[in-house]
Amino acid sequence: MQSSTKKSASASAQDYALLRGIACDVATSAAEMIRVRRAEVFASPGGRDSDSVRSKTSETDPVTIVDVESETLVRESLARLRPGDGFLGEEATGNTEGASETGVVWVVDPIDGTVNFMYGVPAYAVSIAAQIDGKTVAGAVVDVPQGWVYSAALGAGATVSREGFGTRALHVSETESLGMALVSTGFGYKAERRIAQARLAGTLLPVVRDLRRIGAAALDLCLVAAGSLDAHVEHGLNPWDFAAGSLIAQEAGALVRIPPTSARSHEGELVLIATPKVYHELAGVLEEIGALGPIE
Repeated sequence: MQSSTKKSASASAQDYALLRGIACDVATSAAEMIRVRRAEVFASPGGRDSDSVRSKTSETDPVTIVDVESETLVRESLARLRPGDGFLGEEATGNTEGASETGVVWVVDPIDGTVNFMYGVPAYAVSIAAQIDGKTVAGAVVDVPQGWVYSAALGAGATVSREGFGTRALHVSETESLGMALVSTGFGYKAERRIAQARLAGTLLPVVRDLRRIGAAALDLCLVAAGSLDAHVEHGLNPWDFAAGSLIAQEAGALVRIPPTSARSHEGELVLIATPKVYHELAGVLEEIGALGPIE
């Protein structure tokens, strides 16, 4: 996009701060709606089997009516606040990037952790990132059940805030070695990839402190930023899964390896985000077993 190149050349820290504030406000509004709608749609376990849920890439990959409602709210809010910006959302038809007249594209996961959301497991989030030339410059991830708002702007650090608790800066842990690292991971929706990912998990388990599978990658990356996890490794994420969280982790001091925004989950590219001392050791292990490349 010609306008993207022009805009990125003139973008400033003030621009990024503005985009960060918008991401926080819109994600917070979507989170508030999700909390209300979950009580209405999934008031009983039978809600998981209703017309409010359908499958996407496989029978185990669901999307709910609330995912769609959340994305609609986010899209309409951003269009009102930022007319002319592009939009790339998980539930958008074809998952293709909308045209941008300004050079800014919003990358949105309306509910990251939909399975958790359906079952009432309190780990799901709204993730909104602003990108210029395919690079995230601002973003926010709202932990819906907890109400925590994680955010960052390029070059301005990362924070977490909650009403009544204030705001604090985020910093990755000071874990010295892979052997003492608490590492999170995730699994795809198709059996073939899950088998390969299970083998990888079996290789990692003996060389790390322990593994966690939380089920919402955006939150995993924020927990790395907060020092609650030391690393996250996963193949096959989509850009809306990591666009905001990767910047938040990076601004908190993590080293980051992510695919381009054009990548999609079926390509199986690696996302590796970790505190610096753990990153290099973990990358070395992955290289030894041939896991720095894609798992398709």
